[in-house]
Amino acid sequence: MAVLPLHDAMHEQIRAAVDVLASGGVAAIPTDTVYGLAANAFDESAVLKIYELKGRPEGMALPLLLSEAEEVRMCAEKMPQAAWTLMERFWPGALTLVVSKSAGIPDIVTAGLDTVALRVPDHPVPRAIAKTLSAPITGTSANLSGRPALTNAASVRREFGDAIDFVLDGGDALGGVASTIMDISGDKMRVLREGAVSREEIEAVLGKELR
Repeated sequence: MAVLPLHDAMHEQIRAAVDVLASGGVAAIPTDTVYGLAANAFDESAVLKIYELKGRPEGMALPLLLSEAEEVRMCAEKMPQAAWTLMERFWPGALTLVVSKSAGIPDIVTAGLDTVALRVPDHPVPRAIAKTLSAPITGTSANLSGRPALTNAASVRREFGDAIDFVLDGGDALGGVASTIMDISGDKMRVLREGAVSREEIEAVLGKELR
């Protein structure tokens, strides 16, 4: 998928979103799949706002978005070679990798688990925000828990009203299909949710079948 160019007005919105996140707020932003709710992943109070906004149970971990693959080093304790193989093929893109988390990731992000879900999206907006903020951002879908994912700013505003600090209008989300989630944190790799990237595509890259 081609990376869209950013015009001046979009740069202004990105700066506004970064200011909101830097001050502990929450912004709704477009991604390559659906609209997401972004907060600074290192800010526990901001992450708590995500759970409260969505009505999401705190026992459900939140995925994180990065600006580039190298940033996994600030989030992950260890990365198997298969992870780098998958990142090289599918990042930026719609594959979320669940890996062993580093000590710097707050427990509220991972629901107390020792793993964290990471992705580099194929969209310039979340990547620019994470890069400028110098921190990973949350990437959970911008919808109330249990409701369908949303693909444009207008629908996000209808869903949440004034509860979100900032809604970045980047047009329609490019994909509309949630990312595939793959757990590679243990001895056995497994697909937890099949989405925009098919199991067959992953198996072809790894050269093996997955359960």
